[in-house]
Amino acid sequence: MTQLFDTLGFIEASAVRAGAAAHDVDDAHRVAPDGAAAVSLEHVGKVFATPRGQAAALRDVTLDVRRGEVFGIIGRSGAGKSTLLRLVNGLERPSSGRVRVQGVDVGALDENGLVALRRRTGMVFQHFNLLSAKTVFDNVALPLKIAGVPKPERARKVDALLELVGLSAKRDAYPASLSGGQKQRVGIARALVHDPEVLLCDEATSALDPETTQSILALLADINRRLGLTIVLITHEMEVIRAVCDTVAVIEQGEVVETGPVWRVFGNPQHGATRALLSTLVHDLPAELAARVQPLPEQAALPDGAQVVLDVRYTGESGGEPDVGALAAALGGSVRFLHGGIERIQGHAQGRLVIAAAPRADDAGGAPSRGAVAALLERARRHANHAEVLGYV
Repeated sequence: MTQLFDTLGFIEASAVRAGAAAHDVDDAHRVAPDGAAAVSLEHVGKVFATPRGQAAALRDVTLDVRRGEVFGIIGRSGAGKSTLLRLVNGLERPSSGRVRVQGVDVGALDENGLVALRRRTGMVFQHFNLLSAKTVFDNVALPLKIAGVPKPERARKVDALLELVGLSAKRDAYPASLSGGQKQRVGIARALVHDPEVLLCDEATSALDPETTQSILALLADINRRLGLTIVLITHEMEVIRAVCDTVAVIEQGEVVETGPVWRVFGNPQHGATRALLSTLVHDLPAELAARVQPLPEQAALPDGAQVVLDVRYTGESGGEPDVGALAAALGGSVRFLHGGIERIQGHAQGRLVIAAAPRADDAGGAPSRGAVAALLERARRHANHAEVLGYV
């Protein structure tokens, strides 16, 4: 229900006649020059009053979203993602710090200034919030109708948007006859009616099945390319970040703990919260292989002929692939590849290799021991972003 009121309020607040509110926006509120960030947060904090006292939803958040990029914000439920987005669209005011959208200081705006801002900031909600008694066309046209846009102009605009989101054939359909993905396409079209410069997506795919999620993400990526639209997307799913985002910020308990290009954060995560979120994308070993891997003995040397199983992660520079030959040479002796693969994120190779290698006898001066295993692991780490021992076979 809260999101429905947010949706209707956002539509009404942004759907005033062009210029009716903008005339009160002074020079300090105009769009920043080229090169400025589309969205920036400078040491932003947000505190809410609760029956138990003050609760900090955001703490000292600083972010810059470049114009034209898809910027993902990810975190667990309650991490502060939605609060952050509400600060960007002016539905909440920061307790400290500054939020700027296209150079506009959101916290300094009066009501008319907020209306002008929201005309340049589209919003896509998680639960669609379509009006069941209105057709697809009328749902998309509603902000334009409230704004007093003439009927012929409304029709041209809405029909063009329905073609953009692939719903021309559903123009006269009602929401009850639409799938979840189609409803979200209506929501996206509605968010674009005022030609926004920034599109905010609040868990836009979390209510959808995996196949539909991929189609909506493909649509957002297409809109980003065609329109040059800056998109800020919040989610709790790393798969969404991997599929569509250029840059990602990880938020944990109200703080941004890691940020950077998606390929780099995925390939070499620096914070435990990031690694925990990425763990859902790391496939377990095949059952047959997992059953063969034995834990390392605490004190005793490895059995004769045993090979250490290493889980090696690799992040290549643009166009690069893992140098498997160099890795094998560094490990020495017999090296077997047991499991793994390579994919590309933003043109960068991301690889995981599960390998079996025998420690060198001279690493510990005798039978392979824990010291020999540690030396083997250290050599692997020289040729990978991350390596760990899983056991032995």
